[in-house]
Amino acid sequence: MTAATPTGTGLAQGWCALSLLHGTIEAQVERALQAGHGLSVREFSLLDVLSRQHSGPGGHLQMKQVADAVVLSQSATTRLVTRLEDRGLLNRYLCETDRRGIYTDVTPDGLALLDAARPTNDTALRAALDRAARNPDLEPLVRAVELLGPGSDRQRPPEATR
Repeated sequence: MTAATPTGTGLAQGWCALSLLHGTIEAQVERALQAGHGLSVREFSLLDVLSRQHSGPGGHLQMKQVADAVVLSQSATTRLVTRLEDRGLLNRYLCETDRRGIYTDVTPDGLALLDAARPTNDTALRAALDRAARNPDLEPLVRAVELLGPGSDRQRPPEATR
């Protein structure tokens, strides 16, 4: 097979482009978060998901829901929670109505770190998307990602609009 021979279906090629976009963005955001705040992308995502919980009915997430939200297995999520708890960024406690349930909340230190890291995450994400948009194979995917967020047109800098 030569380099010019098509090697996959349009669906497979689309998946490869999406995977490339994700990997490229995640690597750039990871470097920025690590350098600026000592956080991995997964740690940032976990803090972000848990910071959105509330005390009302259904406001606390079960570990499976958290795992799904950060796209990790339950065991990997538990290990991640433990690492962040050891750093004083999270705490765990038993559910008052179901002693088998364990909730995880972000501590004040965790919220402060998350607040400090959000602009770094947003800036690195924007830069990664802008860079990816220069690749003709990735540009349509970048546009699709930009359309997913609420108010995405208002958040984009004028030079990034098409």
